[in-house]
Order: sequence, then C-alpha cells, then structure tokens
Amino acid sequence: MAKRINVRIFEDNENDLWEQVEELEYGAFKELPYGENPQQKAELYKSPQMIDYEVYEDNSLSYNEMNNLIEAVTITSDFYDVCACTIVNNGCPCGVALGRSIEDAYDKAFDCDPIASFSGTIGFSKTVNAEVAKHINSMAVKVVAAPDFDPKALEILKDNPFLKIVKINTPLENFKKYQYREIKITPFGTIIQDFNKSELNKDTFKVVTQTKPTTEQIEDAVFAWKIAKYAKTHSVVIAKDFKTSAIAQGHLNPIIAVEEALNIACDSSKEAVMALDSTIAAIDCINAAAQGRISLIIHSGGSPKDAELIKLADKFKIAIISTGIKNTRN
Repeated sequence: MAKRINVRIFEDNENDLWEQVEELEYGAFKELPYGENPQQKAELYKSPQMIDYEVYEDNSLSYNEMNNLIEAVTITSDFYDVCACTIVNNGCPCGVALGRSIEDAYDKAFDCDPIASFSGTIGFSKTVNAEVAKHINSMAVKVVAAPDFDPKALEILKDNPFLKIVKINTPLENFKKYQYREIKITPFGTIIQDFNKSELNKDTFKVVTQTKPTTEQIEDAVFAWKIAKYAKTHSVVIAKDFKTSAIAQGHLNPIIAVEEALNIACDSSKEAVMALDSTIAAIDCINAAAQGRISLIIHSGGSPKDAELIKLADKFKIAIISTGIKNTRN
C-alpha cells in the first residue's frame, strides 16, 4: 500500500509569485502496536529518504520507541567520530557523554540521571561490546542502537526478552543528510519547516565578557550547546568534561529552568559550563549560576539586557559566549 502527499509551497520573490509542488510517496506501511497512548492507532511508512537500519529478532518498535530512537541517533550522530552515548526517554535527552571508550561514555551518560534513564533508549556511536551489554541487561532499557555489536554483546543482549536491538547500517556521519523537513498536519493546515541543522559559526561565536574561558571550558560549552539544541525549550544543560550533569527542559519559565538544572547538578556544577537554547532571560539566571559556581555560560545573545548581564557576569568571574543562534524547540 502506498500513500502519496502533495505539498505546495508558495513564495513571493519581489511579487513574482511562483508555486512549487513537492510530491512525496510513502511506500508500504506496517501497523505499530499503538501510538503515544493505547487508544491511538499508529503506522510506520517507508519514506523516500530513509537510513539503512535493522531491528534484530524482527521486533516491532512502538510509536514512542521510534521517537526515542530518532532522538538518540540524531544526538549521537553529532559525535560520530568519538566514543559517545546518548540516553533518551519520552523523546527527551536525559544523559549524554563522550568518553575514552564506549564503556566510559555509557557510564558517564547514565550517571547524569539514572531515574530518568529507566526504560529509556540508548544510542552509541561505536560498536557495543560485552561489558556494556552486561550493564544494559542489568538495567531496564527498552531499545539500544549502535553501528554494530560484538558477537558476544549481541548474544548477551538477545537474552533479554524485553530489549529491542537496532543496528544502524548507514554511517552516522551521513545521518544528517536524511533529516530533511518536519511536517505536522493540523486542522489549520499542514505546517512544514526545515530540520534544525544549526552549526556554530566563527563569525558569531564570541566571548563577550572580560572574563575569558579556558580551551577546555570552550570545548565543554560547544558540547553542551549541541545537547541543548535537541532538548525541549526552555532547555538548560550543565556539563563538564564532556558529560552532562543536568538537563532541564520543557519549562515555560526560563528562570525556573536554570534553577532546576543547578539543583539537579548540585555540587557537580562547580566550574562546569551552562548552555541555554536561547538568551539568558534575566539577572536572576546570572545570580543562580554564580551560586552554583558555574564558570561559563553559552547562549544565543541578542537580549536587550545583554550589557547588564555581561557586567554582572564579569563581577562573578563568569565567562559568557554568545553564539548568535537560537535553538528553541517545542
């Protein structure tokens, strides 16, 4: 069975109106167990641009598991060239880390929020080995995805009847090429937007305080900024040594988001960096960061209060990086 969708795009280029029709054909589908909730039906269609992946034991992923898988692989693909681990639950990242080995990355990611990681989805950038597989089987994990699995690791993981194993055959460095547009069909019409592929730009990436960060702090800031991009707005990520110690997200109040992230991080916020998906909302955010002994804040900048915020940050010896890029996400 196939489903065909015509998407019409109108543009007005100096009153020279033109129309472009994109025809997307979706191939044979299979029914998923259910949608976000048991009362909702769900289907999975083959789309024109898909990565190559396989689910072992021919297990069918649920709607929620598919969403978690997409998020986990999307975030992990940002770090395809190093040992990285991403844990996702309810479509939100709850722990991300880079490590010297895949075990190290996993341990650090899991340590961010073990409770939120319960029944989550784990994405790896490198081959999963037996030691990691043993740890996964000792926890409540729904889905694990990686470019490959050692034979012994695969044997261990297949012994877990509650775990679904996904092998990503498409190289992770090519994953972003398959992220094209986001489409949402609503009673008001169909909303389409490009996928957010924002990257830091050296022309807008600026240290705006007199207090200057170290090279290590800048590297941690870039890492945290990438995670904040995928978390729900308002998102605040606290990180150090390529490990998230707190991810606060989905708050309507950006000040509360900062305070929650600091509460989650607790003592690990000392000398850590803080990444925001947008601008620093208020003076209260700087005061809270100072109490948490944050060393650097990375945000989009562009607030009318920037001068005041920078002055206060310098008072507390907190460096601020302005990226010029907003990454808000509903």
